[in-house]
Amino acid sequence: MYDVGALLALFDEGHDKHDPMFSWFTANAGEGWISCPLTQNGYLRIRSQNSYPRPLRLAEAYAQLLDATSSQDHQFIADDISLLDDTLVDSRHIAGHRQLTDVYLLALAVAHDARLVTLDSRIPLMMDAVRGATANHLVVI
Repeated sequence: MYDVGALLALFDEGHDKHDPMFSWFTANAGEGWISCPLTQNGYLRIRSQNSYPRPLRLAEAYAQLLDATSSQDHQFIADDISLLDDTLVDSRHIAGHRQLTDVYLLALAVAHDARLVTLDSRIPLMMDAVRGATANHLVVI
């Protein structure tokens, strides 16, 4: 599952992390890729903001994401877990509000036996917050 930052880097050829993200995506294309409502909405929201370095009109970002997710190698998973589920999340290891989305996405990946693909090097520090998370559930590009 790709987080919002990974999706931005993948689909924005001018992004400073586009080349390593695209290389990883291409090398792992046989395994497919996953998105969820949270990451899709985040991509659309950020990519269509005028403050984004290379903004697209919302209709363009929508069309780009729709095209990418229409491919046979894409899998959509629902946001079907809760951070309040203590069988999935150990809230004692969440240091603050800025970690909530990252912890949620990692927990969602674990719940679906998937990997969270991210550019965020801080996410490994949150592994203890997600029960059952291992190095196999996280890829930092």
